[in-house]
Amino acid sequence: MSIFSFKRIIFSVFAGMILLSGCINKEPAAEKMYQVLEDVVEAEKEFEEQQKPLVSLEKQEKDIYNQIMALGMKQHDEIVKLSDEALSIIEKRRELLQKEIESINASKTEFKKAKEIKNEITISAQKKKAEELFMIMTDRYKVHSQLSKEYLMALDSDKDLYIMLKNESVSYDQLEEQVTKLNNTYQKVFEKNEEFNDYTAQYNEKKLEFYKEAGLNLKNDE
Repeated sequence: MSIFSFKRIIFSVFAGMILLSGCINKEPAAEKMYQVLEDVVEAEKEFEEQQKPLVSLEKQEKDIYNQIMALGMKQHDEIVKLSDEALSIIEKRRELLQKEIESINASKTEFKKAKEIKNEITISAQKKKAEELFMIMTDRYKVHSQLSKEYLMALDSDKDLYIMLKNESVSYDQLEEQVTKLNNTYQKVFEKNEEFNDYTAQYNEKKLEFYKEAGLNLKNDE
């Protein structure tokens, strides 16, 4: 049964809060933009909080899966017990993902305010940075939506696998086919997660560029 393998995911965390200690350039729109962007950070705190427990649950499920593979199909009662534990973990993962999605949606709601504010900016260099920032974050939200859908599909495939493992008459070929499907789904999850992380890094970098261009005097909240 060594053909069975999983690709797990670790979501990236959002950049920490940056404090505004003064403003060199008195562009009111830039200061309003600053407030919106930091409200976005606040909205994504719930997103950050789901990452460690989500990864922990993924590890627990993987450990259970490895135990099942070590048992072999002859020890069916134990496989059923372990599969039920895994199914419970899958539902907990689903709950954490939903909290994450809600946090990103709250972030998206806050970020919508940036669309009007960037149009108020009169200094061209600042406006250009704000436009770039807006485009990157818009793409980031789109990718997270795609990532969430792929992850939910992976959870469904996980669930189907453990239900199959509980069936004593399931064939090796059926299991192999399901695991192939599952690994393909997790590959898509992995790829979308990489894309999401890349947009997050771009956004954090572009946000700092905007702050500097706007003449905001900043310090890290550490």
